[in-house]
Amino acid sequence: MGTAAGSAFDTETLRRGVEGNTPATLLSLYADDAEVRVVDRNSQPSRPTVLHGRDEIAGMLADVYSRDMTHRLEDCVIQGDRAAFTEACEYADGVRVLSESMLTLRDGKIVGQTMIQAWDE
Repeated sequence: MGTAAGSAFDTETLRRGVEGNTPATLLSLYADDAEVRVVDRNSQPSRPTVLHGRDEIAGMLADVYSRDMTHRLEDCVIQGDRAAFTEACEYADGVRVLSESMLTLRDGKIVGQTMIQAWDE
């Protein structure tokens, strides 16, 4: 991976952030005014969870990274001011989570993210 041509968005930083043990590196990729929309079993498409700004995103990431689980970046594609990636996670008890994200980028930072996630039940 690496930096996309014509973009300051660095997929290696994304990998380190996703696969790290704290949210700090991943949070550094978000613009101050970023918005994250989450669709999952608790937040249906007609009523997604929407986080506004780095402070709200930081809260979500702190919650996720406080859990006993591993995270792995499986794929990442960047084209212009858009990126998409797949994240696979596993809790210590074996429950797996799969997440797909579509990103909107500005000046190498994430300004928009739509995340769809599913997990073992």
